[in-house]
Amino acid sequence: MKITSIDIKHYRIPLDPPFRASWDPKPRTQFGSTVVSVHTDEGITGVASGDLMVGFAGHENLFIGQDPFQIERHSQIIDNIDLHYGRNWPLDLALWDLMGKATGQPIYKLLGGRQDKMLAYASTGEMLAPEVRAERAIGLVEEGFKAIKIRFHNANPRDDIKIVEAVRKAVGNKLEIMVDANQGWKMPWDVERTWDLKQAYQVAKELENLGVLWLEEPLPCHDFIGMAQLRQMVGIRIAGGEMNRNWYDFREMIRHGSLDVYQPDVALTGGFTQIKKVAEMAQANGHWFTPHSWSNGVGMLANLQLTCAISTCPYFEVPYDPPTWTPERRDFIQADKMRVDKDGYISAPDKPGLGFELDTEMLAKYEINQVHMW
Repeated sequence: MKITSIDIKHYRIPLDPPFRASWDPKPRTQFGSTVVSVHTDEGITGVASGDLMVGFAGHENLFIGQDPFQIERHSQIIDNIDLHYGRNWPLDLALWDLMGKATGQPIYKLLGGRQDKMLAYASTGEMLAPEVRAERAIGLVEEGFKAIKIRFHNANPRDDIKIVEAVRKAVGNKLEIMVDANQGWKMPWDVERTWDLKQAYQVAKELENLGVLWLEEPLPCHDFIGMAQLRQMVGIRIAGGEMNRNWYDFREMIRHGSLDVYQPDVALTGGFTQIKKVAEMAQANGHWFTPHSWSNGVGMLANLQLTCAISTCPYFEVPYDPPTWTPERRDFIQADKMRVDKDGYISAPDKPGLGFELDTEMLAKYEINQVHMW
């Protein structure tokens, strides 16, 4: 089998009402997805999504004519392109989708097959008044969720803590609570100050008293030593790594003892090929691996495949914050929307490869020429 061509297409839907992401000062009025397709001379096509594929144009010749199963070779080239141009890891996902289809196996079985479903946590995205977030948390319990992640980003962290207090009071122990401090990285136009170690410590102690499972991204993602210090100062788990771009960042985090919970996203960093190694390294050192999955529905599905394959962490992130972030928006390019069952689990499809089909009607309606995620 040989690769004959690689296609990249872009799609964008309007968001009305807008999605007000806690990590972005600008309300989001549109949402984009990029689809990469790898075609072969045997008629099998691998398809994936999750990042923009910026900088890939002109590098197709490095893959055409090659065996798609030479995944270590392809991963090295994608890594080289990442250094010089941009993140192109959905290509790795598409190659694995192709290999899964060629062998008739879902990716989670090819990568390890530890389990076929994960307990989901509802990863909320907007900052809301305490009473509104508490009311929605009660709704999540009724839907079957067993855990929720609350995002911070108020100017005064005390206002963020009040939200957690309200949720804990409303749901008691019916929901495990995680918190994302949103201090790890910034949108290009965001110039606000991030927390320092003392601020992160003060918040972490408050959340520890509220029984929060982990505090995510409490310091900039490059502050490996600061996170290690914070981890030693508090009892709450420290999580992070969702936007670190290099596998060796995670090697250094593990060496410094920076995190309890490692969250690299296969659609944004390393693909399946590199992040499986990172995850195994983290787990071998006694830490949890449960990836970030906030790209789009296909990116979430890819991360679910790897998590099912090898993870020993009890929870998996499902971006879900209705009415402004729903499966219909998140999974708009997919024919089948991914949902959590009544017991709070999300299952990996038992179909070959990534296990999804594209929604051709939506693709025809929303195809664009310009790359634009939001």
